Amino acid sequence: MLISHQLKYPLQKLQTMVFVVVTLLSTLSNQTLAASHDSLLLLNDNWQYLENNTTELSHVKAASQWQDIQLPHTWNAIDTVDTVPGYRRSASWYKRELMISDLDKITKLYFEGANFSTQVYLNGQLAGSHEGGYIGFEIDLTPYLAPEGKNELLVRVSNAYNPNLIPSQKADFFLYGGITRDLWLKQLPLTHIARIAVNTPQVSAEQASTSVELTLNNVKQQPLNINASIIDPQGKVVLKATTKINQQPGEQVTTLDFPKLASPALWSTSSPLLYQVQVTISDMQEQVLHSQTARFGYRWFEMKPHKGFFLNGKPLLLRGTHRHEEHAGIGAAMSNAQHRNDMQMIKDMGANFVRLGHYPQDPEIYNAADELGLILWDELPWCRGGKGGEEWERNTEHLWRAQIKQNYNHPSIMFWSLGNEIYWEEDFPGGGAEAVINPYLKKLNDITKQLDPSRLTSIRKYYPGADLVDAFSPSIWAGWYGGSYSQYAEALQNAHAKYPTFLHMEYGGSSHVGRHSENPVSATGLQDAQVSVSEAVNQAIVKSVAKDTDWNENYIVDLFDWHLNVSENFAGFAGNAQWAFKDFGTPLRPENPLPYMNQKGLVDREGNKKDAYYVFASYWSELPFCYIESKTWTERNGPKEGREVTVYCNTDTAELFLDGNSLGLKSKQKGVVPAGGLVWQVPFKAGRNELSVKGFIQDELKAKDSLSVKYVVGEHGKLDKINLSAKLLKNNRWLITAEAQDKDSNRVLDYSERAYFYNIGDQGQLLENYGTPTKSSTIEMASGLAHIEFEASDKSSVIEFRTQNIKGVYVTVGAKQAN
Repeated sequence: MLISHQLKYPLQKLQTMVFVVVTLLSTLSNQTLAASHDSLLLLNDNWQYLENNTTELSHVKAASQWQDIQLPHTWNAIDTVDTVPGYRRSASWYKRELMISDLDKITKLYFEGANFSTQVYLNGQLAGSHEGGYIGFEIDLTPYLAPEGKNELLVRVSNAYNPNLIPSQKADFFLYGGITRDLWLKQLPLTHIARIAVNTPQVSAEQASTSVELTLNNVKQQPLNINASIIDPQGKVVLKATTKINQQPGEQVTTLDFPKLASPALWSTSSPLLYQVQVTISDMQEQVLHSQTARFGYRWFEMKPHKGFFLNGKPLLLRGTHRHEEHAGIGAAMSNAQHRNDMQMIKDMGANFVRLGHYPQDPEIYNAADELGLILWDELPWCRGGKGGEEWERNTEHLWRAQIKQNYNHPSIMFWSLGNEIYWEEDFPGGGAEAVINPYLKKLNDITKQLDPSRLTSIRKYYPGADLVDAFSPSIWAGWYGGSYSQYAEALQNAHAKYPTFLHMEYGGSSHVGRHSENPVSATGLQDAQVSVSEAVNQAIVKSVAKDTDWNENYIVDLFDWHLNVSENFAGFAGNAQWAFKDFGTPLRPENPLPYMNQKGLVDREGNKKDAYYVFASYWSELPFCYIESKTWTERNGPKEGREVTVYCNTDTAELFLDGNSLGLKSKQKGVVPAGGLVWQVPFKAGRNELSVKGFIQDELKAKDSLSVKYVVGEHGKLDKINLSAKLLKNNRWLITAEAQDKDSNRVLDYSERAYFYNIGDQGQLLENYGTPTKSSTIEMASGLAHIEFEASDKSSVIEFRTQNIKGVYVTVGAKQAN
């Protein structure tokens, strides 16, 4: 079985690169590269940016509107989720000076990603170009370097509409423009290792075979010595191999075979052990010309028909989620630390599987998956649009080949997905027809198997191609786009019987943070709703929970609890992946409670946990915790007998207290929903009530949580007023809160109008256009509440609140505080 190597610098977690690993010279400045060895330099600093789509270099050079920026960068960080429809789909320029004094080496730029069409100019000459986003590529600068060492670098990037580039314009996510990932400068010796591919065709607990395919570049004919070592996870050399070749000018591929390795340390989700291969090439005088290190892992896996997924010979239930590459206020231009944090949160939740939707992602994501033990489904960005013509095919195949080669050695990748909903919303007449798509899908599958026969191919929601790939996911959205969540078990059983190698990608639903209901839709669903659990293309013509309810957090918690109870107890099931881990932006949903946001995340767009996160953690996480539902449900009303309170824990038992008095110890019961039976009838009193919980594992206290709840006996009254207040936070920020109140100042919990916040005058700044519950100036009220953060200035400010029916409420915010 082929195992991926790690092509980023192996010991760096925040400054890494996929393609060629070379020595990082930490003594070099960001301005000057004067290398006596092969070197790699991060080029994220000291850039200038010009928002102008001209193609004329003379106009670019004459422009005066350059702004200082750092990479990664996108010009769509804010405009995707602002109040103006649409977002910038055009081109921009980037400029930087390079000082390079060593002209006896090959000098290249390596882009981890630029969306979507890129042209690179050095000293006024076109050095190279690239079509397609989300994937790494390099541009050779060597022929265009100035002899005196000072070079002007100009880069034009465009995300303009282009139906010949995937994904489709009709995909349900934003197509961010810019140099959205790290950019590197490489200098390589004239004879060097261009690529290492590690293959492990046979792996077992007893032994493993290993071969390394080397791509060498050389400018002259000369014999070469190749020496290679395999280093185990403890840093010990365990295998060696050597050979001699007569290197021809140009590119040459050679294979190096190692002896069998006894008792390999296996990579798994619980123990992600990684090896390294170190390769050195030298001339006949034993002078080292180049050295390269790559990371990989030993493991084997398979899908057994109707029996599920197996890793290293043992069944493994894939407990998964999905990830889009974006973050509040930043868009796709995330730092490595932010990428890493997403993956760490997913692992901490207890997941072991991530589907990368719907495109190859930043190299740091693959690094994190390798190190944390997260299995990946890596997807070609063929998302909707159908199939295009020759230019579309050429671009698609180029991207796919590059994606496989770039990510080839990562042991975390076990699925190559050929696309998602590929026949929906065709961009070309007839391009969604089965007769058009199937032959091309088979071609892509053949290309994949030729480049990498070890991994499983897959696809989601293209039924005519279910038998053309190794693993298939139909569409099942029980209780959201159709049917009820009580239908989930039957839907899984039917798909499991129909598709021999069945996984379930995408389930769940949206939740608007802070919106709660004492009576959410039950397991039987909405009356007269669509019966089918697959989503309709046109949601407007069907009745569903997605379209016809208020997206309260209580319902989605119940839905996930039910789904997990089913999947965790379904024998022979390969596994599933919730959609999606984090809220993300989309141009297709302007009227959502948070405009332009897909709110199906377990965390919001800034990574703050929603209630649903704790449901998954209660099933999967090994980190002990208890969570009283919910931190955003602190105002409740009802009968004098009180209300039920649900607590999500992963402990054996839990004890709930009201105002310090025990309401009883309960044992968590497998197979019981909700929350494994950790539900108490709480005799709330009118006014403030203090809840606390203790969680125990084998009678030892392991977790605590608390919650303060204001309870109204009976029901609140009708809306009487909006109370607008300001609370000082930190960093000179204020939290502006709008609360709907009745005449007795009780919160009106069913008030859900769309709210609008304005900053009157030019003092201070509302933190808006982030797509989060506290940084959006347009947002639906959640159980009578809405918030926005405000950054104060040197003078006091006035904030205004409006709805369609509230003509204006105002609060004065003080000036910023002295540090």
